[in-house]
Amino acid sequence: MNELEFSQVYAIMEASFPETECRIFASQKALLTHSCYRLITEKDEQGHTIAFLAGWEFTHFRFVEHIAVDQAIRGGGLGKKLMSRFISQSDKLVVLEVEPPEDEWTRRRIGFYERLGFHLNDFEYVQPPLREGQADLRLQIMSYPYALTEQDFAPFRQILYTEVYGLK
Repeated sequence: MNELEFSQVYAIMEASFPETECRIFASQKALLTHSCYRLITEKDEQGHTIAFLAGWEFTHFRFVEHIAVDQAIRGGGLGKKLMSRFISQSDKLVVLEVEPPEDEWTRRRIGFYERLGFHLNDFEYVQPPLREGQADLRLQIMSYPYALTEQDFAPFRQILYTEVYGLK
């Protein structure tokens, strides 16, 4: 992926997620060299990136770290297309993090994933900070194609904490 393509992905990421849910530019770009990290993009007719899915491929599961569509064209099915493509590439369990369903926006986001077959799991989860000086972020885990217990999720959490978040 060239600098321009990555800059377009990062611009969509910054516009779509709060600062607590994305790394600084250099840290995010460095992930492109990680053997487990995958970046799927969708481009318009002019070749500009208009949507992306950033995921991780591990031995026993896959993790969707970010999925976003350019704000100007949301609601047209690109997010569903990217997520369906990611899911169909493997028979592995897929997990992702979401904000707890505390307002209309978070409930809509959870509904989007539920319509794709994801399950909102009923246990606490904390995302470690993505930027220096930030606090842990309280989130929940969604999984596809089946729900998980906290005990089922424990080995996956350990991999996320070490591989995705760099905790030792």
